[in-house]
Amino acid sequence: MKPKIINTDSEWRSQLTPQQYQITREKGTEPAFSGEYWDSHEPGVYHCVCCGIPLFDAGEKFDSGCGWPSFSAPRDTACIAVARDTSHGMRRVEVLCSQCNAHLGHVFQDGPPPTRLRYCINSAALKLLPQTQERTLEKNQPPQPV
Repeated sequence: MKPKIINTDSEWRSQLTPQQYQITREKGTEPAFSGEYWDSHEPGVYHCVCCGIPLFDAGEKFDSGCGWPSFSAPRDTACIAVARDTSHGMRRVEVLCSQCNAHLGHVFQDGPPPTRLRYCINSAALKLLPQTQERTLEKNQPPQPV
């Protein structure tokens, strides 16, 4: 893993759209069934929209019916971090990018076998790179922030 990315608030604001900033830096949530990837079935790898680290393979994506992209496992457990979230009077487990601390979504224990996990992730926190572009990146260099 590379060193953590620590940007100033103004650096994040200049790099992200207002929606991406609100979700990833202010722990927001996009409305269900509204994000770019909730119903996507394209092959590829989903990267953190803030720092570009690969997070989830499209092959781990499944239709949970919740209205957000859902994955049964991260690409590598080192690419995510988790934290307790007691906001809105709920007890949940928040999912964060381990590289830049971006809020991605939450993980629940109601997913499919074998993990039984459902990583419920905001589309605005992700950038899907097609498999062909991903293979080129893996051979040449790590992805740049998107």
